[in-house]
Parts: sequence; C-alpha cells; structure tokens
Amino acid sequence: MNNNYCVIMAGGVGSRFWPMSRNETPKQFLDVLGIGKSLIQQTCDRFLKICPKENIIIVTNADHKKKVLEQLPYLNPDQVLGEPLRRNTAPCVIYAASKIYKRNKNANIVVAPSDHVILNEAAFTDAVSSCLKFTKDDDVLLTIGIKPSRPDTGYGYIQFIDDKKEKKNKISKVKTFTEKPNLEMAKFFLQTGEFLWNAGIFIWNAKSILSAFDEHLPEMSAIFKEGVDVYDTPAEDEFIKSAYEQCPNISIDFGLMEKAKNVHVMSSEFGWSDLGTWGSMYEHVKHDENANAIVGKNVMLYDTTNCVVNMPKDKLVVLQGLDDYIVVESDNILLVCKKTDEQMIRQFVNDVKLQKGEKYV
Repeated sequence: MNNNYCVIMAGGVGSRFWPMSRNETPKQFLDVLGIGKSLIQQTCDRFLKICPKENIIIVTNADHKKKVLEQLPYLNPDQVLGEPLRRNTAPCVIYAASKIYKRNKNANIVVAPSDHVILNEAAFTDAVSSCLKFTKDDDVLLTIGIKPSRPDTGYGYIQFIDDKKEKKNKISKVKTFTEKPNLEMAKFFLQTGEFLWNAGIFIWNAKSILSAFDEHLPEMSAIFKEGVDVYDTPAEDEFIKSAYEQCPNISIDFGLMEKAKNVHVMSSEFGWSDLGTWGSMYEHVKHDENANAIVGKNVMLYDTTNCVVNMPKDKLVVLQGLDDYIVVESDNILLVCKKTDEQMIRQFVNDVKLQKGEKYV
C-alpha cells in the first residue's frame, strides 16, 4: 500500500454550476449536495482507504492552493501542486507522475477528478484496489468504465474487446474511445453491450505512464524531464511556470489513451456520476413528494414540481407554479432556468462576464 499514490485533479472551473461555482470558489470546493462536505473533501476521504494520506497529491490552479489546504488540513503543502495555466489534463498528469517517480520509482498511481459522486464507496474501493493490483508490475494503462444505464449523450464511451479467454477481473482490452456521441449513436452503443461510460479515472504505475508520454507526447515528456533536478526544491515553481507555457492544451484521453496499444478498461458499477450539471445533481439529492430536489432550510414550495432548488441556509424562499426548473441563489446572484435548457448556463456566464464584469463569475 505504501507504493500506492493518488492524484486528484482539481483544476476545473465548473461553469455549468454557476452561480454557486465561481472563479474564486469552483465546484470542487463546494458542498453542492448539502451534506456538510465539499466534493474535494469527499474525494480525498474516499482515497484514504486506498493509499496513505502522505501519498495523496492534489493538482489545482495555483490560486487555489491555499483553499485546498484549508479544506484538507491533513495534507502538507508539498502535496498540493499549483498549475500556473490551464492546459487540460495531460500536463497535469505528467507533472504529478514526474514528481511521484522522483520520490518513488515503484509508485503505482490512480488519477481521478475531484468533483465526482460515488454512491457505493465500498464497491469503488474494491474496484480501484483490483486495478492497482493489475497495474503494479505490468506495462499497462488502465481506465475505469461504468456500465451505462441509459443512452446519455453527455459522456464519453469506451468500446472494449470482450475476449472471454483474456478477460480477468472484468478487465478487457480497449478497442475505441468515442467522445459524447449523438442520441442515435448512444442508443446503438447501449444495444451492442460493448460500450462503457468513460469515468475519467486512470490507473498505471509511474514507469508505464512516463514511458507512454515518451512514445506519444515526446515533446511534453522532454519538457518535464528537464525538471527532474528541481522537483521538491525552491526552483520548482519557476520551472513549472516555464514548462506550462510550452505545453499544448491537450487532454490525457486525446493525447495518449486514444493512441496507446496497451490500454485496458475495468467494467464497474459503484453509483457514479460526474456531477457536471444541475440536472445531474437532481439525481443525487433526496426528492420531496413532488419530485423536487431541495438544498436549503427555508424553502417553501406551492404547486411546484420536478425542480432543483439550491439556496443559502438562511434565505427564506417561496416558489409557486414552477415545473422542471433550476432555481439557485449564491452570493447575491439568482439563477432561474428551465432544466431542459441548462446547457445555456455557459452562455449566461459568458454574457454576464461581458456585460456585468468579472466579479460576477
């Protein structure tokens, strides 16, 4: 277990959770479900069952390092890596893997987002533990796929090769990756039984992932190899600033996983959601008798059904006559939006930024 490491990616902005999620306090630092813990706190707690607390690494925006340490006080400052620029997930992964490899050549790493919901913690722990056993001594790149329950167009899909002779611990070779298909294609994926949702959780040993960067993103690999002598020294911040300026904006999926030949997927079910939108939050908050998902102590509803309502605990709110709406207030901003139109929230944020200024986003 001492060779197990966890990298938690906490650099996102969560604009689809506006107005709660803002530049200063993105979604991962919020208790959007009203359970007393933020999403990053829940994520970190989950991984304490899988690796020692000193082996947890958080990668976040440099401006949010202080917030991470406030929410996770049992971590040391050197466990929180600050990204100077947003460059997607590939630079984040190689930065963390390079530092971990310098500390421990036998490191076995799980990489996960900071803002997902896992309903069955025990099943999750079992799945990740099995994955870590699979990657410990083998040159493989492993990802976790979720058995799809509906033809969702908001998720990426992984097609696996169902070879009964090769299949072990529900782990199969990956055939293809598909980003967010249209509805017809998503329905077809479900019918074939060969596709899983891409959960964005990765498992590999440090040697394998760095070798994969050598092969598929050699320029990025060369950049971070230059830092081997400065990791965990006072010169690291300046080096990382320069390194990120040279990196392309590219995801680990597109830059590496879709190209590598040694990619496998474990099929799992543990009550997973990427909690990307208010609509997905609706599924994870207890509903009242009229199918409303309410967070807030002083919400009074009349003739209101199928709504998401998220209010500050001291705010008295009375709503009447709404069906299938999102109603959210945070820091003196009120959003009222049809649930079916929630994809417009990103547009709202852009318009607010242009017309009202940065302070509102």
